[in-house]
This record gives sequence, C-alpha cells and structure tokens, in this order.
Amino acid sequence: MNQELLTIKPQEVWKNFRELTLIPRPSKHEERIIKYMKEWGEGLGLETIVDEVGNVIIKKPATQGMENRKGVVLQSHLDMVPQKNSDKIHDFVNDPITTMIDGDWVTADGTTLGSDNGMGVAAIMGVLESKTIKHGAVEALLTIDEETGMTGAFALKAGLLDGDILLNLDSEDEGELYIGCAGGIDTTATLKYKQKPVPKNSIALKIAVTGLKGGHSGVDIPLQRGNANKIMFRLLQQAAKNLKIRIAQVDGGSLRNAIPREAFTVITLAEKDSGKFDQILKEYESIITSELKDVEANLKISYKKTELPTSVMDKKTTSKFINAVIATPHGVERLSYSMPEIAETSTNLAIVTAKGGEIAVFNLTRSFVDAAKDSLTAKIESVWKLAGAKVVHSGEYPGWKPNFDSPILSAAKDIFAKKFGNVPEIKSIHAGLECGLFADAYPTWDMLSFGPTIRFPHSPDEKVNIETVDRFWIFLVELLENIPSK
Repeated sequence: MNQELLTIKPQEVWKNFRELTLIPRPSKHEERIIKYMKEWGEGLGLETIVDEVGNVIIKKPATQGMENRKGVVLQSHLDMVPQKNSDKIHDFVNDPITTMIDGDWVTADGTTLGSDNGMGVAAIMGVLESKTIKHGAVEALLTIDEETGMTGAFALKAGLLDGDILLNLDSEDEGELYIGCAGGIDTTATLKYKQKPVPKNSIALKIAVTGLKGGHSGVDIPLQRGNANKIMFRLLQQAAKNLKIRIAQVDGGSLRNAIPREAFTVITLAEKDSGKFDQILKEYESIITSELKDVEANLKISYKKTELPTSVMDKKTTSKFINAVIATPHGVERLSYSMPEIAETSTNLAIVTAKGGEIAVFNLTRSFVDAAKDSLTAKIESVWKLAGAKVVHSGEYPGWKPNFDSPILSAAKDIFAKKFGNVPEIKSIHAGLECGLFADAYPTWDMLSFGPTIRFPHSPDEKVNIETVDRFWIFLVELLENIPSK
C-alpha cells in the first residue's frame, strides 16, 4: 500500500512518511505510533525515552568533528486530524491512510493525509537514521495530542532535553520562516431543553449542508470559506419566520480546529407546509450559493423526508437556539496592525449539536493579542449567556512572541539565501504551534519553525507539494550542518 511514495524524492523523507500513513494515529489514539517510534529509535541504537504522557524523545550524538556545535531539538507532533468525506468509509483508529499522487502533490483518498505533521516527523526520522549528514547533538521531540489540546507540549518536563535551539517542523509554507504564532482558547456553551411530543399532523425532514471545503480553522480562516453551521442556521431562521418548525436533532461540524464542512438537522413541520419549506430552501440555496460561488463551488443544501423523531425541542428554546447560533461570531475579527497580511484575531464556530435534551456549541478563538482574544471570547460568552446557556472556557494556550533578534533566525536566513538565491519571508502564523508552551520548561531555547508547503490541512482536501518537500529537506540538512558553535 502507498508504494507510489517510494518513487519520489527525497526518499529519506518519503519512505518514512509512507510508514507513518500505515499507522493509525488520530489525536487521543496515538498508542500505536508511540510504540512504533520507541521501537524504531531503539532499533537505531539511540537513547529513546517515552515520558509520562507519551511524548517520544530520541537522542543522537554529534557526528565526528561537530561536537562543539549548539545542540538542536527537532520537534514535530505525532497525531493527525481525522477528517473524511461523508461518503467515505474509513475508521481512523484502525485503518491506514491511502495516498495518491496528483500531479505535483501528494494527497489522500477522501480523508486527511496526515502531512500535518507527518512530514515533520518523517524528516526527523531521516536525520536520525542518516549516516552522512553532519550535525551537532540532535534530539527528536515527538509530542502527542497537538491537534486537540497540545497535551504533550503542556506536560513536557524540564531536564529531559539538553539542546539550545528548537526547530519546529510544523509550518506549512516552504520558503517562509516562522518566529511567532497565535494563542488560542476553547469556549463551550451548553443549554438544556425540554423534549416535547411531536406536534400532530407533522412530517420530519432531514436537512443536509454538504460540499464545503472546510480547512484549518486558523490558517484557512482568512479565506472566508463557508461554515456549514452558519449556513444551516440561516436556513432554519428563514424557515422559522414563515413556518412552525421544531428542531429534533442537530449535528454540525466535528472538530474544534476545523472549519465545519457539513451539517445535518432533523426538523418537523406541518405536512401541509412541506411545499412552502421546499420553496424557502430553494430561494435560500440560490442566495447562499451566489454569495459563496467564488469559494464554495460545490456547496449543496438538500433535504429528504425521514421518520418522525420521538420528541422535539421546546418552542422557546428553539427560538433562542437559532438566534444564538446566528449571533455567534465566526471568522476573522481583526487583521494584524503590524502584519496586515495575516489575521490577528479570529474564531471558529466549530461544532453545533442538539440531541437528548442538550445543546452543545464549541468555538475555538485565536489571537496574537491576549486582550483581543479575551474580548472576543467574552462576546461569545455574552451571546450564549443571554440564551440561558452555561459557558466554559478551557484549553487555553499561549502565543509565541516573535524574536526578530533570534540567532538561529539570522543563521537560517543566511543559509537559505546562499542555498536558494533568495531571502526567505519571515512570518508569524495564525495557528497554534507548540513553541509557545515550551518556553515554560525551556525558557532559553532559541526557536524557529518551517516546513514544506501543505494546503487545506484538517480537511479531506489536504495535500503536500512534492517539490517543496525536497527543498524543505535540503534546507534542514544545510541548517544542521551549519549550526553555530557553542
């Protein structure tokens, strides 16, 4: 399986990435990849440690003549985001990823690829097993659960690593060096509702919003793609203005860090109003597809008759629910003043569910500015408290403040320019990197992040550009061979 990956360069990276695609490793289910990496490191005769939460650390001594160089920690995360198209049968806990070469890109068959952050892990493996790369002491730090809470980074203990420089291989635009990232926080709103009998002479309809691109809720949020939850609830709002609809169930989005691509809702309404609903849906679909035609060419809103549910949401909560979702912010709140090409503050209305008497809504807010992040989460909290919901903030992680005077940044810029003939762009990323968390345990680390070009991570359209993987690898090797002396 995935043999085609063995035909492209650099094989030092692709052969290892192929092995990673065969090992199921969604967030919270990293047992197999932890075991694999432990045995792999030990098989090379290298000191290998698995810490108390599951982070894997593999240490390789300096090559001969490089003992005086600063120690380097190469860091990536082991887990991947499990997203698939609704018509794809795939069990991320048990099934391997099926890869495909599509022109200049490697992608997967209807699922996320795992290039985020499998390409980084594969490159680190290439360094550790190499007998030709010259380098000072190298330590691999392979963290767990980055995508759903950064558990590994939060739990990293001081004293396990000896390096001076951290190279995070989790960025997604080759030719760019990252020296900062946004912080983030989760906001969860829950609201109980009364389950009422289905009104007499009702029919049930299952509505589906599908065909959206989705994507990374930080990197892709400026692209203004459609949010399936927002699209669904605009339809429900229009229907509720004209018909006596009742909500039986909602299932929109699936991951806090992915823009929701699909949403499904079961409603009931009077059988005599089915024709009116059909007209409302067609008129709304025409409006929304026109709005999003430049970014969501495959958007589809459909419905079908389904069996009557056992109960529906009470009328009062139905109104509160619809209005609160409509009022909840989503998207870029503000662009950066110092870096206007990127978002400063944003939020993702990620998951909306209603079943069994409870509504649950999940948002992920990101910002480079703590005060702006707090202000936006307060706005979300206010909306849901007005609706009578309980609101909890959790999983907060810090941003990584840029250091333009970083010694490793200066060295990396010179090395890149000499190797490729152009100066790399210096950026901060509107996404969570683990670098910000490492500063607690290792405050003296000089940190830099880079990687190959990856598009549409956290979605089934995820793909990695083949040529940039080669350039990424060449740069990594060159940087290691030219790390400054102690």
